[in-house]
Amino acid sequence: MPRRDIRHAFRPGKVVAGLAVLAAALLYAGDAAGTWQIPWFVVFPVVFGGLFLSGAVGLVDYKVRRRREAMAASMDRTDAPASTSGSQAIR
Repeated sequence: MPRRDIRHAFRPGKVVAGLAVLAAALLYAGDAAGTWQIPWFVVFPVVFGGLFLSGAVGLVDYKVRRRREAMAASMDRTDAPASTSGSQAIR
């Protein structure tokens, strides 16, 4: 079975940020529907806490990706020349 080409990388930090904003929207939708009473300032800790968590998740994701790429590059066994900078004479 051939490997499916991925169009873009999965970014979990963006998912966390979206969920935080969605949670704030659901809180205000419940308030507008009269289900519960939410003070106006509740949105700030929900959204900013979600953005902080999103940044932390994004940082961890970045570090993991960099480490995986470095490990894959160090294990790459291609027949490339030792120097590709052009400093050696081509014969």
